[in-house]
Amino acid sequence: MVELLTHCPICEQTLTVQKLHCESCHTIIENNFSLSRLMTLSKEQLHFVETFLLCRGNIKEMEKKLQISYPTVRNRLDAIVESLADTHTHDVLTDIQNKKIDADEGIEQIRTWKEEK
Repeated sequence: MVELLTHCPICEQTLTVQKLHCESCHTIIENNFSLSRLMTLSKEQLHFVETFLLCRGNIKEMEKKLQISYPTVRNRLDAIVESLADTHTHDVLTDIQNKKIDADEGIEQIRTWKEEK
């Protein structure tokens, strides 16, 4: 199987999934499915997150496993958190643009998300 593309190779915007297919019974479901924000991370960032989870968030273990310094672990983690925040904001703005939500609701979603962070 080919790895799922998450960004357009031309304009680099986040892609959506429009068709799901069951290999077993051949059922096909078509709709506009959004990707998880984790799916928007680069391969390297996703590998870092998987390693972080397997290490149960222990930064000392991360240093050993990835053979990088504490500041490097923190910087990569901070960059991933910022990337996810930017993706969330982008998703909310897209919802406003597509008239799925109004501007006030979008502002509230962003504010709530940042407070929970």
